[in-house]
Amino acid sequence: MAKTLFDKIWDRHVVKTIEGDQQILYIDRHFIHEVTSPQAFAGLRERGLPVFRPAQTIATADHNVPTINQHLPIEEPLSRKQVDALTQNCAEFGVNLYGLGHKYQGIVHVIGPELGITLPGMTIVCGDSHTSTHGAFGGIAFGIGTSQVEQVMATQCVLQRKPKKMRISVDGELAPGVVAKDIILYIIAQLGVGGGTGYFVEYAGSAIRNLSMEGRMTICNMSIEMGARGGLIAPDETTFAYVKGREFAPKDADWDKQLAYWKSLPTDTEATFDKEYNFRAEDIQPMITYGTNPGMGMGVAAQIPEQAKAGESEATFQKSLTYMDVQPGQSLLGQRIDYVFIGSCTNSRMEDLRMAAALIEGQKVASHVKAMIVPGSQQIALQAQAEGLDKVFIAAGFEFRQAGCSACLGMNEDKVPAGMYCVSTSNRNFEGRQGPGARTILASPLTAAAAAIAGEIVDVSKQAGVLA
Repeated sequence: MAKTLFDKIWDRHVVKTIEGDQQILYIDRHFIHEVTSPQAFAGLRERGLPVFRPAQTIATADHNVPTINQHLPIEEPLSRKQVDALTQNCAEFGVNLYGLGHKYQGIVHVIGPELGITLPGMTIVCGDSHTSTHGAFGGIAFGIGTSQVEQVMATQCVLQRKPKKMRISVDGELAPGVVAKDIILYIIAQLGVGGGTGYFVEYAGSAIRNLSMEGRMTICNMSIEMGARGGLIAPDETTFAYVKGREFAPKDADWDKQLAYWKSLPTDTEATFDKEYNFRAEDIQPMITYGTNPGMGMGVAAQIPEQAKAGESEATFQKSLTYMDVQPGQSLLGQRIDYVFIGSCTNSRMEDLRMAAALIEGQKVASHVKAMIVPGSQQIALQAQAEGLDKVFIAAGFEFRQAGCSACLGMNEDKVPAGMYCVSTSNRNFEGRQGPGARTILASPLTAAAAAIAGEIVDVSKQAGVLA
């Protein structure tokens, strides 16, 4: 029987089917961080249970860590408490921790791929919704709740219902200034925040295949923002070239064996999906959001819709525009901005930093804008320094910070003040996401970098000469 990529991996990992449509799924990799693990460790302690397979559990500190002076004690009491608890729990239960000061510390969805811990064909979970990032390698990766974190720690399995399957194909050539972040913001704007509910999404088509692994991770990262359980992309030569030689990737004969398996994973020609969508790359412009969910997105040169989209209530639409202090029919070109944040598990990798640096070099951040570059890991920070990108950013007026989730969310010291507009490369623009009252506009690293220089939202596609 012809199978999809998703079916091939899922079916291989089913331990047992129970109660009709519930299945016990074996998990190859379990990533944890300081936010969703304390209760799980406490549950194990109460039950007198160990972590069943500690070698398959990888921990790092990312959400609560400061991004300056990481050698000093964390100032915020709650953040310090959570990071300290992770350190103590990992030591007690024998879990490998890449904590502050470790050369591999960084955002959980950045370090897994860059270390070769994330591999094709795997099932991967984490108590974090953006675990779908790892699906870019051709694996099934999804976020789980705190009780499920404990479940995986105790059994290396999780109880799940198999999702339906969706394929989203994007074919054609992207216009200048349009990158992976624009693709996924466009898809979410078209389908809405509930468009993927109940589905696991496979991304396909020539525009997807032509992306780097960094771009593919950006696409899969935001699958959850349209309600999908996760997203994945078939592994190919781009995938294999990225993985080979990384710290914990297979070596020698093991590599050859794994590679043969990985090459068998792509969806069979005759396989079917429960739902399919097809988009043209040529229709995608540089994207921005205007509201308070990622589905409220539009081309940067467009106008804010006059009314709510299908599936969105008029009350929610109006409340969102009030929060953002914008009006129906308004263009956001020329909208003054206050902050720019380039980072997060969506856009903090070397490709993101390189594209931003190429646009910024030789220019200055607008005097009224506070702009931050936050690498996704210590290794990325070191690589950026080795390439001299840090000097480009600092000369332009950006702060070049240390690794962490930073201003993606208001759980650390890098918050955006109330009423301020922040053009952010992160994945969510909810009310208060970057701090109480903060107004978030999601965009690509290129659009964010251009906004930092101009001090307002601009159409980066008009700067094609800079991007060539």
